[in-house]
Amino acid sequence: MKPLWILLADDNIDNCYLFKEVIEEFGISAIFTTISDGEQLIQWLDKSEKLPHIIFLDLNMPRKNGFGCLEEIKSNERFKSLPVIIFSTSFNPDIVSMLYQKGAHYYIQKPAKFTELKKAIHKALTMTVEEKFMQPSEEKFVISNY
Repeated sequence: MKPLWILLADDNIDNCYLFKEVIEEFGISAIFTTISDGEQLIQWLDKSEKLPHIIFLDLNMPRKNGFGCLEEIKSNERFKSLPVIIFSTSFNPDIVSMLYQKGAHYYIQKPAKFTELKKAIHKALTMTVEEKFMQPSEEKFVISNY
């Protein structure tokens, strides 16, 4: 089986480190890439010959935030089918609904505990693969109860 290529766009170094630890603990074959701001993400996608399988996207990043990135990704013919999972500390139901309408696949509010983070990421990856990388119904959009 080919490795699952996961890209995390997040400017918080600690979040990137914890995320990497979670992926390593799963014991799955995965390639993990991190990018620290939105402009860098879009430039990286533009230049890449191969695209990741899944993008985890923080909303609050410097230079270009996650909202702008999501809009650019979903409006670009080459990138629009990429599953984008929002990974943010904030939670506003109106914003969450808008993100779904803009094409995000899932929304995870970053949990405080490592065990909850691990469960949330595992659930997001499992559900994304089960949905064959297609956007699920809005009822399944927010990943909680980890």
